[in-house]
Amino acid sequence: MNRPILYIAITNHGFGHATRTASVAATIQKLYPEVLLIMTTTAPRWLLECYIEGDFIHRPRAFDLGVVQPDSLTMDKTATLEKLREIKKNQNSLIAGEVNFIRQNRVNLILADIPFLASLMAKAANIPCWMMSNFGWDLIYRDWGGEFLEIADWISDCYAKCDRLFRLPFHEPMQAFQNITDVGLTGGTPRHAADDLRATWGITAPPDKTILLTFGGLGLQQIPYNNLQRFPDYQFIVFDQSAPDLPNVVKITDKKYRPVDFMLLCERVVSKPGYGTFAEATKLDLPIVTITRDDFAESAFMLAGLKNYNQHQILTPSEFFQGNWDFISQPLQPPKQSQPLAKDGNEAIAQAVINYIRSMKSEV
Repeated sequence: MNRPILYIAITNHGFGHATRTASVAATIQKLYPEVLLIMTTTAPRWLLECYIEGDFIHRPRAFDLGVVQPDSLTMDKTATLEKLREIKKNQNSLIAGEVNFIRQNRVNLILADIPFLASLMAKAANIPCWMMSNFGWDLIYRDWGGEFLEIADWISDCYAKCDRLFRLPFHEPMQAFQNITDVGLTGGTPRHAADDLRATWGITAPPDKTILLTFGGLGLQQIPYNNLQRFPDYQFIVFDQSAPDLPNVVKITDKKYRPVDFMLLCERVVSKPGYGTFAEATKLDLPIVTITRDDFAESAFMLAGLKNYNQHQILTPSEFFQGNWDFISQPLQPPKQSQPLAKDGNEAIAQAVINYIRSMKSEV
């Protein structure tokens, strides 16, 4: 019997889209082991394997680029515009090559987060395209105005051809989409026992004196790590290999560990605004300290969601980069909403995908 095949296309930007999509893919695989996952992304295989325990095909392809960035907060708009125009110019050949692959492999469904060309590929291959995200790239580019407006319109038109959107929490309206299903938080869950992590990494501080610092796959230039020396009774867990070797810094060097694995050991997480970290921390009721970011339109929606649904501290860039980090010992702000967010996004999306593929299989 032919195996059901799910083609998963992931936006070519940082690691956040790859990890949140991989956590949904892992749930699909657990609930429906016979499905074959084709993970189409330029994210490295080891990153996907941190989330997906079973087998999958890794197809390194890029159909968009997000934003060209030297680090997690700095953006190169000129280079971004140039590459987007190149994709627009070459879209027909990009789509044609992938449609051949999709047809040859008898793909049943495309699930995308959230490369806009995926909907055009699905139309050309005559299969549905479902998407999942809390924002579309049209929002980001439209906010930049000028020459990006034409690009944003093109992307909105692509999104309008998507058959169904699973809209994640912390979302913008995503008005280009015609058929929207709101779901709960997605993301990974801790995979290691707390005592094992403490023993392996020498974490001796109690949870109320342990803080996770995580800034995504791109890292962050000029983090003022010297401030950490002001808090000798705290331990700080970091994934940044360029962080200085301070006595109270625990540097995680093994790629099989993820930030979410350490969240239950911590009192709060310090992070740039990003869906993956926000969602995983909120699922675990872990407070978040973050910074404002005025040049990336998704951030306003992220911060509004954070204020509503999690304990938090929100800093200005100057407080973060030039300040003395007094926020570490200051009280957190409570969430505005008393009703928590649903936490079953992985399962809701997975079940919808499985139900669809099973219905297709029963018709054959």
